[in-house]
Amino acid sequence: MRIKIAKTAGFCFGVNRAVKMAFDTAKQRPSVVTLGPIIHNPQIVAQLEEQGAYAVETAEQIPPGATVVIRSHGVGKKVYDDLIQRGIPYVDATCPFVAKIHQIVEEYSQKGRTILIAGDPAHPEVQGIVGYCSNGAKVFRSLQELEKLTKEEPDLTGRPAILVAQTTFQIQEWRKSANFAKKVYTNLIIFDTICNATEMRQQEAIVLAKESDRMVVIGGKNSSNTRKLAEICSQYCQTFHIERASELPQFDFSTDRVIGVTAGASTPACIIKEVQETMSEFITNDELSFGEMLDQSFKSTYNGKKETGVVVGITPTEVQVDIGTKHTGYVPLSELTDDPNAKIEDLVKVGDEIELLVVRVNDVEGTVVLSKKRLDAIAGMMKVQEAAETGEILEGNVIEAVKGGVIVSTNGVRVFVPASQASLSRVENLEELVKQHVSLKILECKEIGRGRKRIIGSMKAVLKEQRKAQEEEFWKTVEIGKKYTGAVKSLTSYGAFVDLGGVDGMVHISELSWNRIKHPSEVVNVGDVLEVYVKDIDQEKHKISLGYKNEKDNPWEILKNEYPVGTVTKVKIVSITTFGAFAQIIPGIDGLIHISQISSERVNKVSDVLNVGDEVEVKITDIDFEKKRVSLSMRAVQEGASESSDEE
Repeated sequence: MRIKIAKTAGFCFGVNRAVKMAFDTAKQRPSVVTLGPIIHNPQIVAQLEEQGAYAVETAEQIPPGATVVIRSHGVGKKVYDDLIQRGIPYVDATCPFVAKIHQIVEEYSQKGRTILIAGDPAHPEVQGIVGYCSNGAKVFRSLQELEKLTKEEPDLTGRPAILVAQTTFQIQEWRKSANFAKKVYTNLIIFDTICNATEMRQQEAIVLAKESDRMVVIGGKNSSNTRKLAEICSQYCQTFHIERASELPQFDFSTDRVIGVTAGASTPACIIKEVQETMSEFITNDELSFGEMLDQSFKSTYNGKKETGVVVGITPTEVQVDIGTKHTGYVPLSELTDDPNAKIEDLVKVGDEIELLVVRVNDVEGTVVLSKKRLDAIAGMMKVQEAAETGEILEGNVIEAVKGGVIVSTNGVRVFVPASQASLSRVENLEELVKQHVSLKILECKEIGRGRKRIIGSMKAVLKEQRKAQEEEFWKTVEIGKKYTGAVKSLTSYGAFVDLGGVDGMVHISELSWNRIKHPSEVVNVGDVLEVYVKDIDQEKHKISLGYKNEKDNPWEILKNEYPVGTVTKVKIVSITTFGAFAQIIPGIDGLIHISQISSERVNKVSDVLNVGDEVEVKITDIDFEKKRVSLSMRAVQEGASESSDEE
């Protein structure tokens, strides 16, 4: 009998971190509870209870004065709000990979996108993710469920949406679901949120199961990632899912030549060790014991090999790691990150588990130099190559402007985006794009010799798709009278064009102000944000006419309310004619003082009495709102003053 052990068996980074935080908190504080079992492993839960930290199912069950540890699965936003409101202290052990999903779904949910989640709706991790979706979410467990959901709600395919996955979702099922979604959903952004450790664990399990007569999968029966491991392995050979070594005697391994062993992310090392000691009894004395095989599997390494290392020491310039060999492993800062200003203590902590690539082995000195950056780049390059084939939209950051374009870093890979592909319109200063978070498509990923690749991307392609989707959504919902908030894109002599979210509408110059203006720039400038309403729609020509003037600012309404007939007020002469003078009552309304109403005495020529710019007192004698005419009289004011003088 030969036993093969999975390299990735046991605690993942997130679980190891959560368990450590729970035990540390139990030691430091008198009353501690975990919101749900800290992990799906009864032995660890029992050990925590021995330390005085026990699990509660709901926030309502938290006893007074207790500190709460939020488990690695995370919780919804309302739970945090409730804890803060009630003044309950908490320690957040949410896995960073899960927390990242929370950030993604919260951001895009607030933007109005539909959230599609590949995962088990009953799993606490998925329930926590849903708790960050302000508009709810659609959860599916398989490609079949996604197809059924799409068939039952066909309008989903046209809505802006994003697709994420539970961190432990089955890789093969995710890829099938993502490929289906790419073909069917017209405005979809895909985030591959399956944990790297999960992906490596599942891929290794597949390889191991194909080589084995039987597989033993160790882990809690309630553990989602362990169940998925067992499901994956069972597709290739008979598989036994056990929690403890005590379950092994019921199985017959006597006819097996190769037994494969792996363990879920929530399986502690002590359980794996217990299984190790029990399985060694199945092996005859002239063969290696299970423990010896385990030791042998860790004895050597070589350049280019992937290793899982545990951080055991940190200095300002490097990280010391244990990779399970006789060597002392080192990760220089330059091989940990591209950021020259980064501090190692901000990136990793002692006890962290990280995936690394062997760069150089020195058997004489017993050292090995490793790189996280290079391994990330390899995985990132595979991601970019796949995106070039599938058209998947990637996320990245513009890190520098270069001649003819910009460089975008996505998944640790540098992608050149030509200036013509950086935006929908010409960008005069490419430096303005640096440090922006962007979405892009890979147009070309081509080998150019000596292991180098030419990778060209386009942000414009994504923006065009988004603009097209926005246009389609706009024309589905637009109607006369509907209000929009948009930015002024351009000005012409006859009006202003406003971006309504993918579609431009025009505010005619006559609709910009109640006053007479010669050019739109007297009222608005490019970039101004306006609240406008739809006045008219031409669906055939796809043209929108907009209104901007506010009715409460209508000078005729102001005149009606504040200047009724009989009002005496000061006005300003704005023009002279042979038959009278026009005077401004309020901005936007002029009234006529007929030559006969200028004075009680005969006036032969208007300019003999009045000049443009004069301010005079008049009485409003008539208003014709239909014809927009106002009659004014200086004479009536003079005669009224004379009558008052006679009475005295």
